[in-house]
Amino acid sequence: MPAYSWYSQLLKPTWAPPAWLFGPVWTVLYVIIAISFGTVFYRAFTKKISWQVALPFALNLVFNFVFTPLQFGLQNNLAGSFDILLVLGTLIWALLAVWHASPKLRWVVYANIPYLLWTTFATCLQLTITYLNR
Repeated sequence: MPAYSWYSQLLKPTWAPPAWLFGPVWTVLYVIIAISFGTVFYRAFTKKISWQVALPFALNLVFNFVFTPLQFGLQNNLAGSFDILLVLGTLIWALLAVWHASPKLRWVVYANIPYLLWTTFATCLQLTITYLNR
């Protein structure tokens, strides 16, 4: 079954946003992620911060990018739920790591507040959808 048809047939909570909202939100978030994560990686490559600081950012990108294939490609709510918990966990880890590592990079934490808020909301949504469709 095509991903859109499959997802539209799932039971969702009343507070689930309309499907059209996800594209614009992720477009803005990916710009924030590209600039802020790119800065962290640049600082790690130039040895201005430790690679240990950059590690959770890299893991977050991996987990973020595998969500769509897991959730919509495999049409697997449970795998999507597990993955989005990893996205949220690595994002929190990344923001704490950069906050403590470099006062000059604290703007990265502030810039990613929208990503953190959306990911927290999306995690609650994903877990609720998984529960409703068990």
